[in-house]
Amino acid sequence: MNSNTKIMNQIKKILVLTGICCSLTNCSTLFTGTSSNVQINSQPSGARVQIDGIDRGYTPTSVKLKKGSSGQSVTLQSKGYETKTFQPQTTMNPVSVLNLFNLLFWGVDAASGALWKYDPNYYDVKLDRAGSR
Repeated sequence: MNSNTKIMNQIKKILVLTGICCSLTNCSTLFTGTSSNVQINSQPSGARVQIDGIDRGYTPTSVKLKKGSSGQSVTLQSKGYETKTFQPQTTMNPVSVLNLFNLLFWGVDAASGALWKYDPNYYDVKLDRAGSR
């Protein structure tokens, strides 16, 4: 076997292995991940931000949220203002369409949350003064 044939065989092996690896992953999970950054601002700024009850800083801030059909719960608290809790909106991730007819990959994307994306990914929340209602 000459050296060109050996090189071609190695290239073929690499391409086959790459193809196998790619076919074992799913499109949304691979290309967009299972979490997303969402910008949270408040009026007034400086409100404490909690994600599912865990402190994550003060506004304005960018927080990493796990993707899923219902999203995570965001709570804003500021002294003298009413606490506000909301769930950022999620929509179907168009990248998941690349799974085409592979039900296994659709299932993995759904289970990992990658089937969804946050839209919008920017929230500007006005807090109401306590007792103003």
